[in-house]
Amino acid sequence: MAKKTTFSSQAASAAPFTPRGVGATPTLPHNSESSLFNPAAIREFTPQNPQNYENTGNGVAQDGALYGDPFTMGSMGQTLPSASPFHPYANDQNALVSSGATYYQQHPPYGTGPLLPPNYHLYQPADVYRGDMQPWQRSTYDFFMPVKMREHLQKKMFATQQVMPNSGLPQLDRWHSLFPLDTSHRKNATSFGFPSWIYKALNTKSGRHYALRRLEGYRLTNENAILAVMKEWKNIQNANIVTVHEAFTTREFGDSSLIFVYNFHPLAQTLQEHYFPAANAPRVRAPISVPENVLWSYITQIANALRAIHSANLAARCLELSKILWTEKDRIRLAACSILDVVQYEVNPRSVEDLQQEDLVKFGRIILALAAGTPSIHLVSIPTAIETMSTKYSVHLKEAVGWLLAPPAPGETKSIENFISGIAVHVINFLDLSFQDGDEKEYQMCKELENGRIARNCMKLLAICERGDLGGMPDWSETGERYHLKLFRDYVFHQVNPNGKPHLDIGHMMSCMTKLDAGIDEMVVLTSRDNENVFVITYRELRKMFDRSFNEIAKYTKDGAPGSNY
Repeated sequence: MAKKTTFSSQAASAAPFTPRGVGATPTLPHNSESSLFNPAAIREFTPQNPQNYENTGNGVAQDGALYGDPFTMGSMGQTLPSASPFHPYANDQNALVSSGATYYQQHPPYGTGPLLPPNYHLYQPADVYRGDMQPWQRSTYDFFMPVKMREHLQKKMFATQQVMPNSGLPQLDRWHSLFPLDTSHRKNATSFGFPSWIYKALNTKSGRHYALRRLEGYRLTNENAILAVMKEWKNIQNANIVTVHEAFTTREFGDSSLIFVYNFHPLAQTLQEHYFPAANAPRVRAPISVPENVLWSYITQIANALRAIHSANLAARCLELSKILWTEKDRIRLAACSILDVVQYEVNPRSVEDLQQEDLVKFGRIILALAAGTPSIHLVSIPTAIETMSTKYSVHLKEAVGWLLAPPAPGETKSIENFISGIAVHVINFLDLSFQDGDEKEYQMCKELENGRIARNCMKLLAICERGDLGGMPDWSETGERYHLKLFRDYVFHQVNPNGKPHLDIGHMMSCMTKLDAGIDEMVVLTSRDNENVFVITYRELRKMFDRSFNEIAKYTKDGAPGSNY
């Protein structure tokens, strides 16, 4: 038998063990009573000043520096990155929060700023591979607009509703919720002679969004400059010109500023930003060569805009890559029109004919810059750049650009009408493509038109089925005509296969709801869930029951108007 191990009396009275190298570790006194639980010895929680939480840990004063809390907000605040608002137009978000960005100085607290764009791909999966389907079969997405078109429109709506809390921007008269659209905080006065900024704003009267172009530090000396210029430019309505509505002065920005109000086009870029991005962009890319058909599209659209402007005895004047908006695929619009007419209203006025001739030269430089893949300011030798166009583009395009840049012959005056007559073939091609694009969009819109009608009927049907008491009649939805509609609801949405499992057929649902909306004479067999009741009824009769039941519900609404808001 093993001998039992016991401690000696000397070991029981030995001194407590103290590790070496600990330093000033406090020695706990030995007290037999301290090992017992004593509720009176527990310190009661006392809330501290919220401003001192960062220094006191979790609201309790620390007993010296022995127990430090590594998760205090003071230590975490130094490591968390500062929250910066998302800008939907900027390629580089970090460049907007550097020093000098006047409208980005005040950032919203972490977690309270604007939301990032939603992840559209989460609910926009790829379409079914057509090779796995028969020619007569349809997928779910065949009943709706294309995924890319829907995502593009949703992004536009998101950009339109984008706000920036605590932006520091003032609230103007009849304008509020200003949102900066500039993608750089650097002041640039080369275009208008004054630093300019662009904002999105909401009009308090119309409830629509507009783009406000602000000229910083401009002092208006003649009120007739705004009245006379706006009277002429407001009458120009063209598909390739950003419409100007009004102009006014304000001191809400801390200086004397001149504001121009234009139509707002969400997610628009300038041609400068689209083809020649900044060097600090996330993905730096070399300028790519623009296809010739795209160049002819731009030429046709700019020519259309200049024709509308010159026919009104005006000049575009501010015609450069940074002032032409790229709103959609190969769709451009001239922006910042009428600004130089106001700013230089009294400064050595030039004749309209000279300004229109200058428009043609600037027009040619824009097309040449896009063809050469070089910004306009970097075009050193114009003749050399024109000659190099023959290596990538047709002779007709080279001649068109050369005609725009060449000075007029003695005794002759170039006009935009003469230029359009020379490119009539390409104008007709662009017109044909525009018609085809319009037909495609109308086709997609017709899909959504039917879907809207189906959605409205579904909402009405859900308002009728499973409704309880109505007008003192218990189980109103289970009696009379409502019972047929309930069986129709099961027939459309609650079908099962022979094994009793749910059978989801979008085509069947949309077909039945469309027939109900049309009220055709086709027969439909409705069966109760217990197979005790079977009804053979037409969609025309179902439509009448449907309308009568919903109108009966509408009678008990507050306004008492049957079918209100439907």
